[in-house]
Amino acid sequence: MIYVLNDEAGEQTLHIRGELYKYLIKARRHKEGDEISFRSREKLEILHRYRVDTLDSRSAELALISSELYEVKSNKSLHIGWCVIDANSIEKVLPSLCEIGVKRVSFISCQRSQKNIKLDFKRFTRIIEASMQQSGRSNYIEFDTYRSVEEFIAKFPDTNVFDFCDDTLQDYSDVRTVLIGCEGGFSPKERELLSSLKRFRLNTPMVLRSESAVVAIASKILF
Repeated sequence: MIYVLNDEAGEQTLHIRGELYKYLIKARRHKEGDEISFRSREKLEILHRYRVDTLDSRSAELALISSELYEVKSNKSLHIGWCVIDANSIEKVLPSLCEIGVKRVSFISCQRSQKNIKLDFKRFTRIIEASMQQSGRSNYIEFDTYRSVEEFIAKFPDTNVFDFCDDTLQDYSDVRTVLIGCEGGFSPKERELLSSLKRFRLNTPMVLRSESAVVAIASKILF
């Protein structure tokens, strides 16, 4: 773990108890004199360093050593428009998207999306927070929703579309927004709507699941 999220980070003294105490002292085996990094959710860009001053059987007291502006984020900005798939499949790849550096994910109800899928953004945020603490990233992925591909394209007309086609992208440097379909791809009506946009595929003979495509494309663009 690179740092710990704690809403009291920045105070001169941190009092650690409960589950966090079990994790830091019992599982991670921190002892008196060790230094641990913290960030608060309110000011994620500030990294706070603490020293473990005192320990007892149920709690620990940490003293603030330093606070500095230290942001960790991708050098590039990528916005993914992702047609809705099963929420469990989304959750499995969210940590990877966080670590890769995706800035924003817009979930779109396309014509072939599974119906009645409920997206729990609070749960997504908890998953992202765990990944942030492990990877060191200091900002959240932004989440929002769109009712249709048409609505999304109207808002982001310069979108690049990942689809079944003959063109593979050789240069990803200008790609800022990419649209990825659900299982089964886009409907004929949606393909007609997207026909004027730049489309591309990855250089592989395999058919990728939607969640595999999201991770592969994000890696290609951001790395």
